[in-house]
Amino acid sequence: MDAYRIRSEPYYQRTGDEIALFEAAYAKRLPLLLKGPTGCGKTRFVEHMAWRLGRPLVTVACHDELSAADLVGRWLIDAEGTRWQDGPLALAARHGAICYLDELVEARADTTVVIHPLADTRRLLPLAARNELLAAHPDFALVVSYNPGPLARELKPSTRQRFCALEFHYPAPEMEAAIVAREAGVPLDVAAGIVAFGVRTRRLQGHGLDDGASTRMLVQAALLAAQGIAPRRACRMAVADALSDDPGVHEALVAALDASW
Repeated sequence: MDAYRIRSEPYYQRTGDEIALFEAAYAKRLPLLLKGPTGCGKTRFVEHMAWRLGRPLVTVACHDELSAADLVGRWLIDAEGTRWQDGPLALAARHGAICYLDELVEARADTTVVIHPLADTRRLLPLAARNELLAAHPDFALVVSYNPGPLARELKPSTRQRFCALEFHYPAPEMEAAIVAREAGVPLDVAAGIVAFGVRTRRLQGHGLDDGASTRMLVQAALLAAQGIAPRRACRMAVADALSDDPGVHEALVAALDASW
């Protein structure tokens, strides 16, 4: 599992008691559900906690074609014959890593149920194709995330009730500006202007826009500004032109941009 260890500390700005809550959940190996808008720092938080706890981190980006075999493993045929290859979930469970299933609701419903025996007191992963009942390593922990919203899929109650939940939001503007400035290497006043625009885009949610600018998008705008691109042009390229192709929504985004610069 050496390849899955995080060697240097991932930068994460604490916004509340989320670090202490994660550590308490991990101490009892309670599965965790991270809820929050896209690009608000959930993945970075998990990376930071894996580094902090000294555990390997196996990450899976879930999608609608993700099968149970993709998670648990399958038989492969090579020049030496037939051999079993653990999937990422089985790999983490067998060797005591943290397994992070990003955007779990995007996976197929028949795939999601394979985590159920791992996410309760049994801590078991059935590998039917191998006729093995894998008992999770004592250090194994399961973390999943999803982005709730009016158009988002819902987790089944049978899945949701197996998890403790941590809710994430975008940081306060002053803190978000400090994060953007540090991540992109731009002056704080430039970062503050970019964040002010981002906040305005979030007010358009529910008015033709599913999601406003994420912190990740604002960092990308700041990275362009660090390359000498004018901040307004950087925001248009990284945020306004990327968020929507709808003429009315795009016009509103440009108006928000004009109000910020």
